[in-house]
Amino acid sequence: MRKGLVMNRQNRTVRRALVALAAATLLGTAGTLPAAAAAHRPAPAVIAGHAPTLVPETAVWDAAHHRFLVGSLRHGTVSAVAVDGSVRTLIDDPDTLIEIAGLRIDQAHRRILVTNLDNGIGERTSPATLGRVAGIAAYDLDTGRRLFYTDLAAVAADGGAHLANDIAVDPAGTAYVTDSFAPYVYQVDPDGTGSVLLRDDRLTAPAGSYGLNGIAYQGGRLILGKWDDGTLWQVPLGDPAALRRVEVADGGALLHLDGIFARPDGTLAGVTNLFYGAGRDAEVELRSDDHWRTARLTAVHPSTDPTPTAVTTGPAGALYQLSGGLTEANAGHPTDTFVLRRVRPA
Repeated sequence: MRKGLVMNRQNRTVRRALVALAAATLLGTAGTLPAAAAAHRPAPAVIAGHAPTLVPETAVWDAAHHRFLVGSLRHGTVSAVAVDGSVRTLIDDPDTLIEIAGLRIDQAHRRILVTNLDNGIGERTSPATLGRVAGIAAYDLDTGRRLFYTDLAAVAADGGAHLANDIAVDPAGTAYVTDSFAPYVYQVDPDGTGSVLLRDDRLTAPAGSYGLNGIAYQGGRLILGKWDDGTLWQVPLGDPAALRRVEVADGGALLHLDGIFARPDGTLAGVTNLFYGAGRDAEVELRSDDHWRTARLTAVHPSTDPTPTAVTTGPAGALYQLSGGLTEANAGHPTDTFVLRRVRPA
């Protein structure tokens, strides 16, 4: 009788252990639902992040880990942002990065690509680097380990002002980078080799302003946005010298066009901002029926949050815009909060 009682207790102990193991497996090693299960959750309307003076300028959705990645203008770091708004630093590379403005995931090589610049907002700014830095760095998507760094100002080799802004990535992992202080678009091969894809004086920035900003890859071409005048340009990758301006009906609505994002349906989403006293804070959407020779605005959504700088897909395929406190940081008063707000469902 006693032997049977002991065996029953042992059986119950084994069953409890198996139940606990199954629950742990369901929750995942990090204590969160696996990405496949989490992807079916409704996309939250607002993700309010809090991190000391982070000032994120760019954001992308990392579907593999069910998180946003944001790049900090203030700290030159990359942070992972969960859908509950919690923030943790993923990449901190002070020997390399000053400020981050552009961030993309290279899915072909499972790595994060970021632009390096010095716009005078970061903690690591210096007179020697201010307005002179244009670089791109690659980091492992899982570990945050640096894979390469390419000095694009050295690639330009003109001794002038430079500011690497945004990145587009093609399916093979080749990256393309805009320069806001010089009329360049750079190409960076998957091994980190950099070259000038395009230099054209029509893309020159006015003195004291920003020129090229957002960039997106779409069907064998690049779409470029100019912040200062809101013009849109297309670059056929098979013939970069055939750069041409995209004629946009109601193009005045694109003044201060910042980040842009190519959507799977062939449309382009972007944000404009009221910065330096002109433009407006809004999310905009464009469509072209002639391979981006012309385009038309299909939506303009005034922004609830000030100075949006990026737009990205998010959980469940929804579209989000980022407002990271750029105006306050530019005035010397960086904030501790930022907002990712859903502007369109999947």
